[in-house]
Amino acid sequence: MDSNNSTYELNPTLPLERQVAQQIYTALQGDVVNEVLKQLDNSKSDTWWRSNMEGHSLKVAKELLPDIYELCNDVKRKLNYTDKVDFYITGDSTVNAFSVASEKEDEPNIVNINSGLFDLMSTDELRFVIGHELGHLINKDTELSRLIGFVFPDEAVPPITLIYKIRLHAQLAELVADRYGYMATENLETCVTAFFKMASGLDLAKMNVSLDALLEDNTRRLDYFLNDKGLSRATHPVNPIRVQALNLFANSKNQQELDEGMDKLISILLKVGDSEQDKNLAAFIASAGLIVANSDGCVAKEEVDRIIEHLATLQIFPMRFLDMINQNDVGEIFNTAVNNLMNINPGLRVGMLQYMIDIVMADKNIDKQEVELINNFGANIGFSPIEIAEMIASSIQQKFVPSLDSIV
Repeated sequence: MDSNNSTYELNPTLPLERQVAQQIYTALQGDVVNEVLKQLDNSKSDTWWRSNMEGHSLKVAKELLPDIYELCNDVKRKLNYTDKVDFYITGDSTVNAFSVASEKEDEPNIVNINSGLFDLMSTDELRFVIGHELGHLINKDTELSRLIGFVFPDEAVPPITLIYKIRLHAQLAELVADRYGYMATENLETCVTAFFKMASGLDLAKMNVSLDALLEDNTRRLDYFLNDKGLSRATHPVNPIRVQALNLFANSKNQQELDEGMDKLISILLKVGDSEQDKNLAAFIASAGLIVANSDGCVAKEEVDRIIEHLATLQIFPMRFLDMINQNDVGEIFNTAVNNLMNINPGLRVGMLQYMIDIVMADKNIDKQEVELINNFGANIGFSPIEIAEMIASSIQQKFVPSLDSIV
């Protein structure tokens, strides 16, 4: 093994990945929904995948492809994975592989490897790819993906409060699967060359590219993301993050060193926006929301929910961010954010005033103190009294719903 971490046990899990997975599962009522699906015997997806693979791909059978069969099952044994798996090869030049968890206990899981990988990868690099896909099954990522796909089918879009967490989980799950890929090979160089082959489609040996050159290039590109310039917005983390994450996993001297290095990398994945405007908008949404909600002396759950909905467009963990703002000087944070935003983009003032009016409407109760607060804020950012009144009136017509408490 090319690592220095023999003094502590390798743990392929990531606590944040488990935390986010549980939050998504709980939010989607996973226990209840899965029980309903069992009652319905919902096996259409399972049947579709198996029919597609059996009909259009080549199954890796011992009698047909003994070397590949042994390779796949050797990786399976290496990872101590005992569930049944059917391995397939699909005639596709795309450098890709995937896994599908079976919906029924008696049905094997599926791991597919596109033929393009066999043309490009060495045997050890294929071990990494197979280990990665088995890692998704071991970590039960595909089961959570199935739940998400059922609750939000086809073109349905998850609410903004979930959509960034779903993406974050997908990225963290890839880092966990990469660790299983490394454990299948126990060779960092193999993992790194596999990444760069998948990224470039090039046979690096033929191009005379060294591992040192690859890692040096990776460090340069990683600096771009660490210095608050780059975002990782796809379902897979960018390769500089994945390569460095495996480098840490292979070479950290202890768990603390690994965790500290990973925290730095994961901070890139937690970024939703990368501009000063985004940062100040998040501070404004949280602080302005708290000020408006507190102005009538009673913070309603509906008001907090509305703040979180707005904040979720800029923060993956909006409630954590709101609590952090609330534990500091809210007024000072609010004034600083407003001043910064007016300097960065004065055109935001319309949206800022509308947001505060929206929080007023959230609890179905329009208090005089809230209206006075809106009038003062609007005047401070350059609106006339008639302009403020028109915006409040328009919001009342479009959004206000009387509370049942005022009727019954």
